[in-house]
Amino acid sequence: METWLPLFFAGAMGLALLIYVILDGYDLGIGLLLPLASDSEKDLMIASIGPFWDANETWIVLGIGILLIAFPQAHGEILTAMYIPVTLMLMGLVLRGIAFDFRAKAVSDKKDMWNLIFSVGSLITACSQGWMLGTYITGLAETGLSWLFSILIALTLPALYVLLGAAWLLIKTEGELFDKAMRWAARAILPMGVALLLVSIATPLVSQTIADKWFSYPNGLMLLPIPVLSTLTYGWMMFLLYRQHALREGREWLLFAGLIVLCLLAALGLAYSILPDIIIGQMTIWESAASTPSLLFTFWGTAIVLPAILGYTFFVYRIFRGKTSELTYE
Repeated sequence: METWLPLFFAGAMGLALLIYVILDGYDLGIGLLLPLASDSEKDLMIASIGPFWDANETWIVLGIGILLIAFPQAHGEILTAMYIPVTLMLMGLVLRGIAFDFRAKAVSDKKDMWNLIFSVGSLITACSQGWMLGTYITGLAETGLSWLFSILIALTLPALYVLLGAAWLLIKTEGELFDKAMRWAARAILPMGVALLLVSIATPLVSQTIADKWFSYPNGLMLLPIPVLSTLTYGWMMFLLYRQHALREGREWLLFAGLIVLCLLAALGLAYSILPDIIIGQMTIWESAASTPSLLFTFWGTAIVLPAILGYTFFVYRIFRGKTSELTYE
């Protein structure tokens, strides 16, 4: 038990954060795209995420909750090092929540203000999460190079969210907004690809631990399928947006599916690069884990909660499947 329980919780935490990036990523992307739409389109974009966006944020609560309960020592180290970006992220989420509700109740001349606040909150949240990821990959280091790397990811992560948001609109809308989403996706995919390439190049430069795994035998050979599959997936998405016929003939979900695959491959690459560490170069999952009786008690709770969250997530997405109808508050 002392071996497999920490592995189980590390896997559950990674799964929760991966699902969060995909699901809350697209509604953050909707917020980032909101200023580019007309007033009527903004209402439709908000309606496309209305039934889901609160539930999407459940996953980050679960992921951070597992970190706190299963790996308390790492939780203290990580949250202390990320105090500023975590605070900014929470402020961004609060702004989004307030704006989402108030835009529905505001008089017409104030609605634009709440739309802007929703977009600003989305940008703050996305950049803060990029900052947090950069800080984590550098092993919580506080050097000039690590700060530059964190800034690089903070500026590039929104590109992924914009593409997720545009891909979501392809699934949920039609007509003029569908065409706009196609153009937004086509414009975002190249910056996202360049951003991923730059991050991939920079990562081994800022973390010697990761560099040792990437460029040693046989570790590098075992890692090779991930960049190869990522490149093929990215090329396939470029082809979808260039030809467009598949996306316009009832298979508009293909772009979103490609992004899910890309996020999954990135998560697998990150997990392979850092495990068994939970803080790179400082602490393994076994060193930071809570006592075995505590983990066993928590295991049964997680074994109930995780399937329950998966179940109601699947249920909500099934109930509200299909194209989004016009937004009303009656």
